[in-house]
Amino acid sequence: MSGTLHGKRPKVAIIGLASCFGCQLQITNMEPHLLSLLDQIELVHWQLASSDPLPEDFDIAVVEGAVTTKEALETMRRVRRRASVVIALGACAVTAGIPGIAAPEFDDHLQTVYGTQVPQAAGNVISPVPISQVVPVDWEVRCCPIDPADFMAALHRFIVGSNKLPSTATLCGECKRNERGCFYGRGQLCMGLVTRAGCGARCPNLGRACNGCAGLSPQANVAAARRMAQDAGIGEARFDTALQLFNSVELQAGA
Repeated sequence: MSGTLHGKRPKVAIIGLASCFGCQLQITNMEPHLLSLLDQIELVHWQLASSDPLPEDFDIAVVEGAVTTKEALETMRRVRRRASVVIALGACAVTAGIPGIAAPEFDDHLQTVYGTQVPQAAGNVISPVPISQVVPVDWEVRCCPIDPADFMAALHRFIVGSNKLPSTATLCGECKRNERGCFYGRGQLCMGLVTRAGCGARCPNLGRACNGCAGLSPQANVAAARRMAQDAGIGEARFDTALQLFNSVELQAGA
């Protein structure tokens, strides 16, 4: 989808579900561009900045966080009915992220934390899922936290139009183009072997191994990556544990 809202000043609602709100905070870090962005949209709701209820009328819904309650599930269904465009913001919205770690053996985790009585304030809890498992999503802004420039590009995609396709390759290609050495050669675990490209390999550029926050690449060969971790002296068990950090829900679905 591209250019769907061309010719009008779209009404934008920014909504938070189960998350740390860090990706919404990243939007406030766009100081040089924020005023320009606000000139192009009508910001009708921002959960981080106001406790006002979600309005009835908006064009673009930007949603941060995983769906972890029945109430959040119904919120997303209402949002999808009202919005022309739904953008998933950050790892928690895209893959269920950190909340998704609880998805495998969810009932056991729930009992460990709350015992037999879940507090009413927690809502009607369900196993965490990304918003794409609840409603159709038009675009994803990946990583934890997001890059504000990626958020700007996502909005502009629907305001003025774009034919850019999402990245599907693994992060290793970006590392090679940046002429970075491989962490595996130093016996250090890196999830770039299986993680979706698109971030420019920012963490490896800073000397830190990829932690996989962009989610699994559709081109990932997980079995081969596990063997490489074993051959590098890291071990398959450590690789599998690291893989769970941002991909628990997807791995559970494929089990």
